[in-house]
Amino acid sequence: MSARNRQRARRRAGIGPDQAAHLDRWHRAAEIRDEWLRIALHTEPADRETAERAITGLYALLGRRRPRFHWAASPRQAVDLLDEPPIRLGGPVDPTAGWYVAHQLAVAAHQLGGRLDERAGPAGAFWWTTEQIVRTRPPADALAAGVSLAELLVVGVRDSLNRSVHDGLRTPLRAALAEAVGEPPGLRWHGQHDAPWVAYHDVRRRLRPGLFHPDDDRQLDLWADVARSCGWWWPREDVCVVTERTSVAHTEPLPGALHGEVRTHNRHGPAVGYADGWGGHAWHGTAVPAWVIDEPTAERIGAERNVEVRRCAIERLGWDAYLDQARLALVAEAPDPGNPGCRLQLYDLPQRVWGAPARVLLAVNGSVERDGHRRRYGLSVPADLDDPVAAAGWSYGLSGEQYARLLRRT
Repeated sequence: MSARNRQRARRRAGIGPDQAAHLDRWHRAAEIRDEWLRIALHTEPADRETAERAITGLYALLGRRRPRFHWAASPRQAVDLLDEPPIRLGGPVDPTAGWYVAHQLAVAAHQLGGRLDERAGPAGAFWWTTEQIVRTRPPADALAAGVSLAELLVVGVRDSLNRSVHDGLRTPLRAALAEAVGEPPGLRWHGQHDAPWVAYHDVRRRLRPGLFHPDDDRQLDLWADVARSCGWWWPREDVCVVTERTSVAHTEPLPGALHGEVRTHNRHGPAVGYADGWGGHAWHGTAVPAWVIDEPTAERIGAERNVEVRRCAIERLGWDAYLDQARLALVAEAPDPGNPGCRLQLYDLPQRVWGAPARVLLAVNGSVERDGHRRRYGLSVPADLDDPVAAAGWSYGLSGEQYARLLRRT
């Protein structure tokens, strides 16, 4: 953000000199956050030399020698290289197990985070009102309302990156890995996709140089170098399997996001993928099986148990095609009072598919999508509703008469 735009933001928010200083620091924090988001989305080949040097440094912190490195094109290939059963957590940790080094690294990272939090000070009590403010208002307005910079960093950096990276990138890959091999070998690290926790601590130390103890700074540097240089990795006793970075990462801005969040989406293939062709699929931020993107059919939709996956598959197929393939019976249709020029359509859903009597209301979104079109969507409504207008009102918690008096819905 330019200096002129920052001054405008301060004037709009009506903040004083102290809050203005916090706002300047926030803008710097947002720049660092976006830098780490780019790292998480990076699709260039891994920097193998840096990755191996940093991982060797982490092994050395545990008093261990450099492992043998095996590189894999993707997490799917890494699982084949590991050739080990899933780890059952919850029981005693076996120090003779090959994955014990991964356990030690997890303990070290947890302890590091605790020390860094202690040095940085508390992020605030996060009372309900404070959390509502920081999650629903722009940063300048939140600071003007009394939210601390520390609280803003939690939501605007840590939580923002968790949503974009953990939910957006790691979740589709974990789902695809589980679908391919069942429960995959555990206790792994995620390289570029570990950006959220590394970035949060990196932001705090770059805003306040000298904040952390030099030894902790050096350890954080090692974790940061790994995140900047490679993909997922499985540390074991004498060997470490490391994957390349993703080769594709398709995202779109998260609607209504205040802190630069993105979500994964690709209607033509994997949303997050690797050079060997393996990857995870996502539809507007929801992780889905490959068939949803590649071969959606009414039959497959009917057999799917997950309601969110069903919704995504119908949207991918298109409502007109789904209605035709599924042969849904039209109950009634009517003009949409809340969206002039559009119609509401009420259909019966087959009980054998949906498990209980239900109906679906088809409507057109009142707001325009990024591509200039209005999305057609379906809402499940009670089976005893026969009037499309009453069904639309029910979805808003209104009666049909109340909904009919709306000037326009969004």
